Amino acid sequence: MNRRTAVELFAGPGGMALGLHAVDIRSTGIEWDANAVATRRAAGLPTIHADVRAHGPADFPNATVLAGGPPCQTFTVAGNGTGRDELDRVIDAVKRMGDRQAIDPRDFADERTALVLEPLRWALEDFEHSYNTIILEQVPQALPVWDAYAEVLREEGYSVATGILAAEQYGVPQTRRRAVLIAQLVGEAALPAPTHRPYRKGIPQHEGDPRLLPWVSMGDALDRPQPFTVVSNYGTGGDPKNRGRRTSTEPAFTVTGKISRNRIVDAHGNELPRFTAAEAGVLQGFPADWPWSGNDLAQQVGNACPAPLAAALAHATRHPLRAAA
Repeated sequence: MNRRTAVELFAGPGGMALGLHAVDIRSTGIEWDANAVATRRAAGLPTIHADVRAHGPADFPNATVLAGGPPCQTFTVAGNGTGRDELDRVIDAVKRMGDRQAIDPRDFADERTALVLEPLRWALEDFEHSYNTIILEQVPQALPVWDAYAEVLREEGYSVATGILAAEQYGVPQTRRRAVLIAQLVGEAALPAPTHRPYRKGIPQHEGDPRLLPWVSMGDALDRPQPFTVVSNYGTGGDPKNRGRRTSTEPAFTVTGKISRNRIVDAHGNELPRFTAAEAGVLQGFPADWPWSGNDLAQQVGNACPAPLAAALAHATRHPLRAAA
């Protein structure tokens, strides 16, 4: 059996790469952000510092896996929302790409919206072979785009599975929902089965389906000497009355580039040190000693694909392979 190799689009600081490595897929990442590139290179990950639009499949003739998570700024609730507003146009663009029609990024209010179409360009570009496997992830609001991808890819001979996965059900010590797509040329595509129980407020960690592992709490994951409570501004609109609270016996809130704004207090309400970049990385499933480098560390961590979720997606693609070109 041939060893699989991957090209990662929008590769970020290494979360997807760690997941691919878990099933012995070696990858080269394309990443335009200099800070994420610095982190990847410090971690020894093969990296091309470039815009994915400047490359194509012909530059990676031995890659049998295409993976990536396009930027989500225009789709996420925390972003400007232009991608959500233009969702019908994005889906129409996917269909036109399936008919091999050219798409102009300037047709969208924010050119970043068109980046969600890049993996499809790579999958459809006229080249001497197709990818055996495609693994994509994005914010939940992008699921209709992946569903449109699925229709096009099925016409190309792929089996495709799409859906929304909860990160804590794959061992990530945070609640984070992601829209995912898995496409396979060989075998039947399927989303990974959960390995951990879903988090439910007020339900103890040890309760739930005995066939699944308990979800992982912040206290389980982090090396902090005392119990703590995280006071989050995420999704509050700045209203102090809406601030969420989770204790160290629960998973973290979704890790974003604003995680350093979250207050951390002890049982008496005394302020504790806020999460470091390394701790935020652990909450995304990175090793505690991951060599975060460059600037904007919190943003790098927040933009990363959680490594255990990436590993679950990669594990779900273990099927017979064709020979690499």
